[in-house]
Amino acid sequence: MSSPEEMDAVLGNLISAVNMLQSCREFTLLIPEVRVNLAYALPDANTPQEVAAVEGRITVVRGLPHASGMPAFGVSDHLARRILETRKYDREINAAINFKYDRAISAVVQEYCSENNLLFGRLDRGEEPRDVTESDGSSMPWKVRQLVTKYGAVPRLFYEEATWGKEPLFLALGKDAVEVAAIAITIAQRYRKKLGIDH
Repeated sequence: MSSPEEMDAVLGNLISAVNMLQSCREFTLLIPEVRVNLAYALPDANTPQEVAAVEGRITVVRGLPHASGMPAFGVSDHLARRILETRKYDREINAAINFKYDRAISAVVQEYCSENNLLFGRLDRGEEPRDVTESDGSSMPWKVRQLVTKYGAVPRLFYEEATWGKEPLFLALGKDAVEVAAIAITIAQRYRKKLGIDH
């Protein structure tokens, strides 16, 4: 059972990470159609209720990233389950953020991974067996297991390819929300330079 102090620390870290993102105009370039979420799990989390995230996700308002709500526990299901499943293989993973995929962003991410000695990965959702796709709750364990099987460990940055009705997305994983937000901001700044956009 987590203490109130641990819960406050997770929420405080998330608020700091959100403030970092909201101050980074370049990050709007990485916001996908489904918007961005950022999640951070308690040290002993076992359920999505023990994972804090941004309620309502992060979108774009007046040209800047904007959190639709405050960080709270139990407001993210998908990203929370991703973290919980990943921690079965890597206990250092406590946080995750999703962001847009395209080939130019992928080139920036691969370069970043190479420079920082981080494992880069790709998940082909088209390889997901039909029985897994149709079985409730089976998809996330399959996705994480596929990555670990393919790369020998959990990639800190990877993308999931598009499937019917789902856009391709990047995910960055790390020890806390500030760490993954900082990774996303660095990638956004490099991507802006690659595009030659002057903000």
